Amino acid sequence: MSLRPLPVAPVPEDTARIARAAFPKGTLAITMRDALGGMFDDVSFAPLFATRGRPAEAPWRLAVVTVLQFAEGLSDRQAADAVRARIDWKYALALELTDAGFDASVLSEFRTRLVTANAEAHVFEALLARCHDHGLLKAGGRQRTDSTHVLAKVRALNRLEVVGETVRHALNALAVAAPDWLRPRLVPEWADRYGSRVEDYRLPSGQAERTVLAEQVGRDGTALLTAVYAPATPTWLRVLPAVETLRQVWVQQYTVTDGHVRWRSAADLPPASIFISSPYDPDARYAKKRETSWVGYKVHLTETCNEDTPHLITHVETTPAPLVDSDVTARIHEALRDADRLPTTHLVDTGYVDAGLLVASKRDFGVDLLGPTRPDAHWQARAGHGFGASAFTIDWEAHQAVCPQGHASVSWTPTRDGRKDGVVKIKFAAAHCRVCPSRDHCTQSSRSRTLTIRPQAEYVALQAARARQTTDQFKALYAGRAGIEGTLCQGIRRCRLRRARYIGLAKTRLQHLLTATALNYVRIGHWLAGGTRSTTQQASFVRLLTPTS
Repeated sequence: MSLRPLPVAPVPEDTARIARAAFPKGTLAITMRDALGGMFDDVSFAPLFATRGRPAEAPWRLAVVTVLQFAEGLSDRQAADAVRARIDWKYALALELTDAGFDASVLSEFRTRLVTANAEAHVFEALLARCHDHGLLKAGGRQRTDSTHVLAKVRALNRLEVVGETVRHALNALAVAAPDWLRPRLVPEWADRYGSRVEDYRLPSGQAERTVLAEQVGRDGTALLTAVYAPATPTWLRVLPAVETLRQVWVQQYTVTDGHVRWRSAADLPPASIFISSPYDPDARYAKKRETSWVGYKVHLTETCNEDTPHLITHVETTPAPLVDSDVTARIHEALRDADRLPTTHLVDTGYVDAGLLVASKRDFGVDLLGPTRPDAHWQARAGHGFGASAFTIDWEAHQAVCPQGHASVSWTPTRDGRKDGVVKIKFAAAHCRVCPSRDHCTQSSRSRTLTIRPQAEYVALQAARARQTTDQFKALYAGRAGIEGTLCQGIRRCRLRRARYIGLAKTRLQHLLTATALNYVRIGHWLAGGTRSTTQQASFVRLLTPTS
């Protein structure tokens, strides 16, 4: 496909006249076309296309159709039909009323081009750029972030189902790619074991029988891998995605001892961050957060929350499911800095905050990371009447601490304790601790108290944050974070944010960026039409309890 960039066409006269007559108050598509024009242009999409070949559909139109499609939760076929049938869509796309549109497959090809060129964020960023030009998006101010789980477009499998389906997937892929090579290597029993989808209710119920079957599957997979990696086998078979997935799954699920294939115990499995949970989506990972467990991904949405502009999503981060929220905080700040969209205050929940991030956010990005910190987990702080770290006076220059009873520490040792920046271990004299009248409130050690604290910058930032979160000012500011829950709810209900439409991390990231673009599109249209922001809904009886003036 080739592209000859053309300027965004004006709305045809007949289309405009009939659209105005049919929708005198306008629609979302009409309002956005009038306010922001075409929103996209062909020139910015030119690198995605060849210079020679069959002419492509105008990419600016495909981008608008894709945004409208996600805003209304339509399939590709439904979106293509809307281009042909709906007057307001024709108005937004500057099409004649008689235009027959295009085949639904064009939308899939357009998304594939975005993913292949690593341009998943192109449509999202283009709309935000138009918003900036029209004064709807400004740097600074407040933004807020939260995440939710995303189910992969595959069924959840137990370990035995995973290995069985992995062999089945590899056999089917080889049967299509190299049937003549595979045919003489097939074993008749494989038709019974892998001919149908491997499902738990068909498998043995006893643990011993399941282990026997698992090791039989292990031998089958090993035999297939041995054949693929034989010297006489064409090397290109080894790089087939299904074969590579088979190799990785077998490394994770089995060990080979003296030529015998052994099923790994649950304690010997790799961590969830690299563990393949389905051969059909090797990027999907298992995770559990409180009572929710899932196989798939996690999406983090960041949006503005200023009063004088619409609340727009400024950043989307899609990650493997096990990645904790605090690992994403710096990524979000870096992306916002590169796009010149850094906030002054960033409202987040506890998952995005730790002492190191409090320091780095302010130092590296000039961002006030505002959110509740994790409480002191030591028993002294949990007891309520014990001497936690905050009860000690720290003299950083003298490398000394003074306990609540006035005794100075006798050693100060910087060390590593699994943290990037290390910790400081401070010890007090056993002679003082043994006779201390407050010993029961300070230590359970038979010798003396040892205090473990973070480096100075982190310690001071953490203590300041814990003190700040008890103030009324903090509570008033932090109340603004609650709105991100409504954004997640809107994405889930309107755009099915929690269910991946496609396979793989890259395509799922594209889905989330298009979802965010669609939500921004809807919010801008609502703002331009003079709409008001939604407020938190209350139960009918609760409203009766609220005093009226």
